[in-house]
Amino acid sequence: MASAISYILFLSIFSSAFSLGADHHQPRHSNISLDSSLQPTTNTASWLSPNGRFAFGFYPEGSGFFIGIWLVASPENSTVVWTADRDDPPVTKDAVLKLTNEGLELFLQQSEGRLISNISTGTDASSASMLDSGNFVIYDSSFNVIWETFDYPTDTIMAGQVLADGSELVSSVSETNHSSGKFQLSMQSDGNLVLYPVASPDSPEDSYYASGTDGHGYQSLNLDDKGSLYLLNDNVTYNLTSGYNSGTVLVHRATLGVDGIFRLYSHDLELNTEQVLKKFPDVTYPCAVKGTCGVNSYCTSANGQVVCSCLPGFDYLDANRASNGCRRNFTPSGCHSNDNNTTYMSTLDSVAWTDVSYAAPLSVTSDEDCKDASLKDCNCDAALFKYNTCSKQVLPLRYGIRDDSTTTFIKLANRSAGGRPEINSHPESPFAAPIITIRRKFSVKISIVSAAIIACIISSWAALIFFFYRYRAGRYRRLWRNKEPALVDEIAPRPFSYHELREAIDGFKEKLGKGAFGTVFKGTLHDTLPRGQRVIAVKRLEKVVDEGEREFRTEMRTIGRTHHKNLVRLLGFCDEGTNRLLVYEYMSNGSLAELIVKADGHPGWDERVRIALDIARGIHCLHEECETRIIHCDIKPQNILMDDNWTAKISDFGLANLLMPSQTRTFTGIRGTRGYLVPEWHKNAPIMVKADVYSFGIILDITELVRLVKVGLWCTQSEPVFRPTMKNVVVMLEANVDISLPPPPGFSS
Repeated sequence: MASAISYILFLSIFSSAFSLGADHHQPRHSNISLDSSLQPTTNTASWLSPNGRFAFGFYPEGSGFFIGIWLVASPENSTVVWTADRDDPPVTKDAVLKLTNEGLELFLQQSEGRLISNISTGTDASSASMLDSGNFVIYDSSFNVIWETFDYPTDTIMAGQVLADGSELVSSVSETNHSSGKFQLSMQSDGNLVLYPVASPDSPEDSYYASGTDGHGYQSLNLDDKGSLYLLNDNVTYNLTSGYNSGTVLVHRATLGVDGIFRLYSHDLELNTEQVLKKFPDVTYPCAVKGTCGVNSYCTSANGQVVCSCLPGFDYLDANRASNGCRRNFTPSGCHSNDNNTTYMSTLDSVAWTDVSYAAPLSVTSDEDCKDASLKDCNCDAALFKYNTCSKQVLPLRYGIRDDSTTTFIKLANRSAGGRPEINSHPESPFAAPIITIRRKFSVKISIVSAAIIACIISSWAALIFFFYRYRAGRYRRLWRNKEPALVDEIAPRPFSYHELREAIDGFKEKLGKGAFGTVFKGTLHDTLPRGQRVIAVKRLEKVVDEGEREFRTEMRTIGRTHHKNLVRLLGFCDEGTNRLLVYEYMSNGSLAELIVKADGHPGWDERVRIALDIARGIHCLHEECETRIIHCDIKPQNILMDDNWTAKISDFGLANLLMPSQTRTFTGIRGTRGYLVPEWHKNAPIMVKADVYSFGIILDITELVRLVKVGLWCTQSEPVFRPTMKNVVVMLEANVDISLPPPPGFSS
C-alpha cells in the first residue's frame, strides 16, 4: 500500500514538473469548454490563465465594454495587451460572449451572433484556453491550435509572440481608449523595423525610427521571456536589446504607446511594479515623433506637454483635438500670385518642416528675396528660408517642429486689394500669428428672435426623433420575441436550393450582365411576409475549378460578415454540387459605366463628387474595416452599381485574393481589367491594398477640376509608396483640406 502511494505521489510530482516546463503554446489543461460564456456584469466576466496572471473577457471602457486580454497585477491596476474589434463601438452590459463550434461568437441584444475569431472553413472549435503567456487559443477536437490572439496583435507583443513580416502594431488613441491611434510599427518585407504616423504614405521621409536592417532578410520581430527583443532571419538574429536577468517573477511586453514611442516593459509580479527597459526612439523631446501634431500645425513642448499650434491664417480641424491638424480659415480663389496686391507673405520664425520642395531650391541672399520669389510664384503656398536657401512648398505642410535656423513664410490672401486682414494671435501659441476674421453684426433683437426660433425647431425635432426611435425599438423587440424570419433575413446570408433560385430567376432568362466570374441574372423572391416580392440579382459562378471553389467558400464566410452602405450586400447563396450561385440585392439604376455614357444627361459636378466619395468609403471599408482585409483587384465603373437612391455601391468584392491581417502582399496571377491594372502587375511586384487605390484614381473623372484631378494624380502614381491610403483619399474628398500638387503619375518610374 505504501509503495503504491509513493508511486502515485511520484507520478503527481513528475506530471507537475512536466507541465511547468512545457512549451508556452500548450496549456496545463483546456479550461474552457464548448458553450462556455461570459457576460460583462456577472461573476463570469472573464476567463483566467492557470497562473492567474492574465484574463480574457469583458473590460469596461467608455460607455460600455470591450473584449480583450489584460495583465492582472492587482484589482486596481491592469494593463490591456489585446483588444478584439478595437474600432467598433463598445458593447452594452447585455452582451454575451460564447465559445461555439464556429469560434468565439458575440451576441448583442436584438441581433444574431457575430464571430470575433476567424477559423478556417471546415474546422470546428472544441475548447479553448487562456494561456500563462498571455495568448488566448482555440483548439479543435485533437487539441490542435486553430486560432490564437498572438496572430492578431493590436498595440502589444508579449514574450513568445512574433510580429511577422508584413504585420504591424498600431497605437491606441489614449490610455483609456484602445481603438486605433496615430502611430504604427511596421515589420516590413525588406527586413526593416520602422515607426510611422498612421496617416502617412509610409515613405522614408515619414519615418521617425528605423532599425536600419533593410536588405538583410529579417522576417520577424521577436520577444523572449528574458526581455530580449530581436529581429530574426532563419537562425540569424539582430538584437535590439540585451536580455534582462532577474531572480524575481517577471512578465515582459513591448507596446507601441499613444505617444508613438515603442517601449519594452517588465512587470515584477512579486513587487507589483512596472519598469521601462528600452524605448524606440530613445528621445526625451516628444515633438521628435513625427505626426504628434497634424498637417499645417507645428509642435512645441512645455514641461513635457505637447502644444500643437496652427499656421498663420489657419484654424484647427477639431477645436477639441488640437493634434488633429489645421486648415485655412479662408478660401483662396484663382492664382495665388500677388496680382493687384491680393496676397502677402506672413512670417513664422523658428519652425521647420519635413516636406520636400516641389521645385529646385533657390539660392538667395536674404529672407526678403525668398519672400518675394514665393509671392510671385502662383503655385507656391509657403516657403522655408534657411542658410540663404529658399525652398518653395505646397500645402499641406507636415511635421512642423522648432528650429531656430529656419523661417517659414505662409501665403495669405487680403480681403480686398491693397488691404490686409486684421491681426490676432493664437493664445496657446508661443509665436504671434495673423488670423483672418470676418465680423458680422446682428442686432440684439434679431439674435434673440433667431435663437428662440432655432430652439423651438430643435425641440420639435428632438421630440419627433425620440418618439420615432421609441416606436422602432418597440417594433424590433416584438420582432425579436416572435423570431420573425424577416429579421434573420436582414442580418445573415441565407442558403438557397438550386431549385429555389432557378424558379426565382425564371430559368436564367433575364440576363443583367457578364463579368470575370460569371453571369448575373435578374430574379424575384416571393416572400411569405407582408412585404411581398423582392427583386434580386443572382450571379452564377461559371469557373468552378479548385481555385474557384476555395474562393467561393471564403466569400461565404467573409462577405457574409461585411456590411457597409457603399458595398453591394450578399443576401444568400447556393452550393449544390457544381451549382454555385450568389444572391445579391438588386441595384435598380445600373452601373456607373452606364451612367457615364447615358445619352439623356450626365451627372452634375456635385453628384460626381458624391459618387467618388461613396466609392472611396466602400474601398476604405474593404481595406481597413473588415475582419479580413479585402483587395478588390478589379475596381472599374462596371463594378460600381447604383441603388434606388443613386448611392454608389461596390460589387464583386471578395472574389479576388483576400489580405489576411498577417500578410501584406500576394503574388497570384494577373486579375482585373485592362486599363485599370496597376503597374505592379507588369513589374511582377507585390500586389497590396494600394492596387485598389490606383484603380480608384483611374475611374475618378473630372469633378471639382482642381481637387479631384489632384486626388486622381496622387492615386495613380506608378510607385505604390507614393499613393495615399483609401483613408487619406476619403479625408481629401470629404474634408476641406488643401491638397498638394503631385508629380505626374509616371514621374517616379
